Amino acid sequence: MTLLIRNARLLDPATGLDAPGALAVAQGRILAVGQAPAGFAPQRTIDAGGCILMPGLVDLSARLREPGHEHEGMLASELAAAVAGGVTSLVCPPDTDPVLDEPGLVEMLRFRAQSLHQARVLPLGALTRGLQGEALTEMVQLAEAGCVGFSQAEVGIANTQVLMRAMQYARSFGYTVWLRPQEMHLGKGVAASGPLATRMGLGGVPVAAETIALHTIFELMRATGARVHLCRLSSAAGAELVRQAKAQGLPLSADVSINSLHLTDMDIGFFDSRTRLNPPLRQQRDREALRAALADGTIDALVSDHTPVGADEKELPFAQAEPGATGLELLLSLALKWATDSGLPLVEALGCVTHRSAAVLAEPGQDISHHGGHLRVGAPADVCLFDPQAAWTVTGEALRSQSKHTPFGGYELPGRVRATVVGGRVAYEALPGAHGAA
Repeated sequence: MTLLIRNARLLDPATGLDAPGALAVAQGRILAVGQAPAGFAPQRTIDAGGCILMPGLVDLSARLREPGHEHEGMLASELAAAVAGGVTSLVCPPDTDPVLDEPGLVEMLRFRAQSLHQARVLPLGALTRGLQGEALTEMVQLAEAGCVGFSQAEVGIANTQVLMRAMQYARSFGYTVWLRPQEMHLGKGVAASGPLATRMGLGGVPVAAETIALHTIFELMRATGARVHLCRLSSAAGAELVRQAKAQGLPLSADVSINSLHLTDMDIGFFDSRTRLNPPLRQQRDREALRAALADGTIDALVSDHTPVGADEKELPFAQAEPGATGLELLLSLALKWATDSGLPLVEALGCVTHRSAAVLAEPGQDISHHGGHLRVGAPADVCLFDPQAAWTVTGEALRSQSKHTPFGGYELPGRVRATVVGGRVAYEALPGAHGAA
């Protein structure tokens, strides 16, 4: 299919492009940026007047609940939520049911996702079998099945020797190990340690749970040479350790969730289970440090940490509620809000959900546009068209995800997605100015 999006404000954080123009698409890839080639006769034209056209968002952390919830159609609903939020590629952690530790499970997930023609799903394989932290998985076979890296999701590895061997194995094949830095014995609480958790009688998770894990990971990186992506930093001290490790040349990247970027432990309020999250919300000084680290590139990417939770699991006392929140449809708007709050130009701020996220997925020497995140001729035609002036209120009715639980409920947020294109195909649209051409 050939497609022309005209009268847009083109925004490409990878190159700094911010100018009016058009985008031409053919055979699933970007044919031209700025103006259509002479004689180009698109099968479909979208008039983008007043809207920004940017690369589709690349979300590095989104749970889809499949395998495990096929009977509920979770994959269809969550991928529909993704494209409604402008997300064209998303990374799925391996803590499904069953765990993504067998090639057949990975292939099945990718096949089901591709058949829906929505966002691209990039699975992470389990680092150890069943995420038990004991026997390593067959990483080569999982990579051949389509895994983009290997992770323990939320499950820590108690045996440091097992983690070291896993990192050695990954290093020998050039794979990236994705780890959430949390010492498993210190991380068993339900809220961030501090005066608020103490007053509320909630079990606390100290900052040391993150920093101890980071020190261990960095020492193992030095010993093995493995490449590591750190998932969802939550503290000022953690961000500073990452800054120092990067300055020392460790092959490292990191992300932060929309929750930690915008909220603090004070948002728990009167035991609001919507704010029961992993990692837990920390103090304001941590939030401000995370914002600064994302702005200066210490933290590479902003993620939705989309974790759909059912009503029965969420509508429980705070300490018993299942952690998680919906986020795919909020990622763009909360990135825009962060840009406004921080005084950053859009072309700079939106890099953390486009090319900087895509760079985390790229193998050394690989063209990073292979995973999207760019408005570049020849790159995959994965783009998002949104109206920066349109505000919307976060309500259950406004969300396509099956899970309606979010700590941002009732917020008025900027930016509304008008169309999402994945591989040259319009996967989502909510604007009147689209028409076909013979």
